[in-house]
Amino acid sequence: MPKASEVKKHAAIEHNSKVYIVKDIAKLTPSGRAGASLYRMRLYEVSTGIKADESFKADEIINLAEFSKKKVSFSYVDGDEYVFMDNEDYTPYSLDKDNISDELLFINEETTGLQVLLVDEKPVGIELPASVDLVIIETDPSIKGASASARTKPAILSTGLTVQVPEYISTGEKIKINTAEAKFTSRA
Repeated sequence: MPKASEVKKHAAIEHNSKVYIVKDIAKLTPSGRAGASLYRMRLYEVSTGIKADESFKADEIINLAEFSKKKVSFSYVDGDEYVFMDNEDYTPYSLDKDNISDELLFINEETTGLQVLLVDEKPVGIELPASVDLVIIETDPSIKGASASARTKPAILSTGLTVQVPEYISTGEKIKINTAEAKFTSRA
């Protein structure tokens, strides 16, 4: 069982006899001499989707819930449901748009390396690969002679995500995005 400081985003944990998915983690460091770091976690209950905010001390032990992962591919949209297909046995997994809204900014038909998180065989979330390739649909014109370490400009990607890119990148180019930080890493 990990300490609160070791829990990562998208982990399934048991807290107060309920199973939650960790959607966001913020580290708080009090400025007192004896102040220990606190980890504020935004949790979503698996069965109902109800949001809860909890704080844990850095060395507090957290129980991980039993969950499994299946490799999937994005298949299609059905109203507010996004359907992902198991890569091995073609089982469809439907996830509500609201539950995976942050992850949808990195997913298109070509995205590979996705995994669905299952708790009691029920899909509760999507785990993204470390990086994805997306196409720029709108950015300022590229500047000839701009160096790689120079200034950046905003670029809107095919999924609606906006990231900062170097000035030499132009509209229509495919770029690699780090999913953990939502930052440009390189041309694809």
